[in-house]
Amino acid sequence: MTVMEGKGRMVLAVDPDWWRGAVIYQIYPRSFQDSNGDGVGDLAGITARLGHVADLGADAIWISPFFTSPMQDFGYDVSDYCGVDPLFGSLADFDALVARAHGLGLRVMIDLVLSHTSDQHAWFRESRQNRGNPRADWYVWADPKPDGTPPNNWLSIFGGPAWEWDGRREQYYLHNFLASQPDLNFHHEPVQAALLDVARFWLKRGVDGFRLDTINFYFADPHLRDNPPLPEEERNDSIAPRVNPYNHQRHIHDKNQPENLEFLRKFRAVLDPFGAAAVGEVGDAQRGLEIMAEYTSGGDKVQMCYPFEMLQPARLTASRLEETFARMRAAAPDAWPCWSFSNHDTVRHVTRWNLPGAAARTYATLLACLRGSICLYQGEELGLPEAELGLEELRDPYGIRFWPEFKGRDGARTPMVWVTDNGNGGFSRGRPWLPVKPPHLPLSVAAQERDGGSLLLHYRRALAFRRAHPVLRTGAMEAIRAEGEVASFLRRGAEELFCGFNLGDAAAEVALPPGDWRRVGAELGSQPASGGRVSLPPWGVVLVQRA
Repeated sequence: MTVMEGKGRMVLAVDPDWWRGAVIYQIYPRSFQDSNGDGVGDLAGITARLGHVADLGADAIWISPFFTSPMQDFGYDVSDYCGVDPLFGSLADFDALVARAHGLGLRVMIDLVLSHTSDQHAWFRESRQNRGNPRADWYVWADPKPDGTPPNNWLSIFGGPAWEWDGRREQYYLHNFLASQPDLNFHHEPVQAALLDVARFWLKRGVDGFRLDTINFYFADPHLRDNPPLPEEERNDSIAPRVNPYNHQRHIHDKNQPENLEFLRKFRAVLDPFGAAAVGEVGDAQRGLEIMAEYTSGGDKVQMCYPFEMLQPARLTASRLEETFARMRAAAPDAWPCWSFSNHDTVRHVTRWNLPGAAARTYATLLACLRGSICLYQGEELGLPEAELGLEELRDPYGIRFWPEFKGRDGARTPMVWVTDNGNGGFSRGRPWLPVKPPHLPLSVAAQERDGGSLLLHYRRALAFRRAHPVLRTGAMEAIRAEGEVASFLRRGAEELFCGFNLGDAAAEVALPPGDWRRVGAELGSQPASGGRVSLPPWGVVLVQRA
C-alpha cells in the first residue's frame, strides 16, 4: 500500500476499490484512550493506540462522532459539523491522527450524522426564530392539528411522539431521536447542498470515507401521512427495545423514502474524485436487506451498507445465515454488505448470544470468511462481555428512559482495557466517564498478548487468513447451505475455498464438494478432511482449498 505526501499530509494512494472486502475497526472515541486524564477518550489517545489496530490487521478505522456537540446523545447531536469538540481535542489533533493512520496503512472513516442536528446548531437556532427567516425551511416543521395535537402518529425511537412543540413558530418540529435532535428537511435543496459541503470539508482534510448514521432516515413523507400499525409478531427491531412503542408501527412514511436514492447519487459524486467510500447504517428490521440492496447496487450510490440482521438478540444460527444471504441475493446480486456482530448501539455479541470462548473464535472466523466488508467494534477482539451497570452509572438517555426493562447502550461503551494491573485498564489516569468493570481487566490487550491461545491472537490470525486469501475479500460466494447447526459455502475467484462452520455445541459432520481438497487455516482450528467428509467438534471449523 503506497503512502504519498499530499499538501503536507500523509495520504494513501487512491484506490477506488479499497473498501471492497475491507476490515473496518470501529472506535468509540470517548472510550478508546484518554490522553489528558479527564476521564474521556480523545483524538490524541486514538493516535497513540493506532498500532493496536494496525497489528490486528484492519484496513480502516471508523471513528464515531467527535464534532462540536452539547453531548445530549454523546456526539450524535452535532452543533458544528466542521469543528472538533474541545473534549476530544482540535483539528490539529485530527490531522495528526490521519497522518499517523495513513503512515500505518490505515484508511480513516468518520461518522457523519446527516439526518438531524443538535438544537444548538446555528442552523436550527435561526430556523426556529420565525417562519420567514432564510433557514425557516431547513428543518421539518408542521402545523398542529385543529385540536393542537401533533400532525401525525409518528413516534421517536427514544420514546414518545416524534414531534416537539415550538412556541416561537407555533409549530411542531420532527425529531426521530431526542427532542434536542431536530430532523433536517432534505426536501429543501439548500440543506442537501450544505451537507455535501460538509463531506467535501473532511475529504479535503484527508479522510478516506464516511460511516453514514441512520442513512434511511434522511427523507420523510412530504404529506406527513400516519404510519400503519405493526403486528405484534413482527416487533423484533434491534434499534428499539420491545418496551418502546416505536415497535408498534410499520415505519413506511417517516423513513425509507424513495427520494433518498437521488441524494445518495449526489453524495457518491462527491466521494468518487477522492477515491473515498461510504458505509450506511440501515436502521430497519423488516426491510433492512432490501434497503441495503437499493442503496448499494448499481455503482452510483453508497458502496456499502450494514443492515441489522447480525445485530439481533437471537443468535446467528446456520439457518438464519442461509436465509439472510438468500434474501440479499434475491434483492440484488451486486449489493455489498458490511457485516458486524457488535457496535456501540447493541449489547456485545458474546453476551447477547451467550457465547463460550470456542464459539467466539468460530464466529470470528466465520465473519472473516463472509462475502462483503466487515466491521469490528473496539473490544470485540478481546471478547469483552457487556458490562453490568447500575442505573446510577448510566449516561445513555435511551437506557435511562427505558430502565429497567432495557438497560441501554452504555454496557457496550465502557472503556477499552489495555492493561490488567490498573483499575482503569490503562484507559485513563483520571476517573473514566463510564466505569471499567473488574471482569474486563483480565481480558486486557497486554494479558492477551502474552497468551498464545487468546481470542485477540485468534482475531489476528483470522484477519491475516482473510488477507492471505483475496477470494475472501472480493471473490464470489455460492449460496450458504445450512444442515442442522452447520453452515457451509464456497468462495470462488483465483482460488476456490470451501468453508464450513459448526455453529452449535454438539459434534457434527459436513460433506465436502466433489474434487480434491487440501486443508488450510490450521492455525484457526481447521479440521482435517477424510473421505470427503469432515467431523466437526462443537464450534468446529473446516477450511479447505481446491487442490
